[in-house]
Amino acid sequence: MVLERLLLLLGVGFLVANARVLGDLASNIRRRARTVLVWPSRRPPFDPGILLIGGALGALLVSNLATGNLRAGPLFGETMMFCYYAIAVPLSRAVRRGFYTDGVWTDGRFLPYGKIGGLSWREGGAVTLILLVKARSAALRLVVPGEFYGAARRVLRDKIASNLIHFEGVGLHLGGHDEREDV
Repeated sequence: MVLERLLLLLGVGFLVANARVLGDLASNIRRRARTVLVWPSRRPPFDPGILLIGGALGALLVSNLATGNLRAGPLFGETMMFCYYAIAVPLSRAVRRGFYTDGVWTDGRFLPYGKIGGLSWREGGAVTLILLVKARSAALRLVVPGEFYGAARRVLRDKIASNLIHFEGVGLHLGGHDEREDV
């Protein structure tokens, strides 16, 4: 009984995660024509493990169907987890990371230029762009492949020059500061 409720609760959580991935895919398809500088997403570090979990959940579903173990809560939870690991995670790699005309697709989600409150580069190992979200205490990251680093800096400089990215309210305003130098 407790396990059935737990699987139902997990199913609801994975349903939300699956819906988010599908929403990201739909959003990315709409934005494909408005790319500025994009690249394929990186493979998750535990990619084989993720696919192995998906395969195990698929085998569990087949076993439950074959044995007639069709209780709704566990079946729903296991199905949603299977969809996430075997379908949603591999499909999420189709979302191209980088710069679009209306924002940046980070490693986690899309961020419109107008919501960028600050940025910083971390260059140890992989080059990573850290974007601060305005009006929230959140930071998003985007790993930039080395061959795109210079172009990414130019795109950001151009977006700041065209006032799509504006750092108002960040730091001291003593005059004579060019925000393009923040890139």
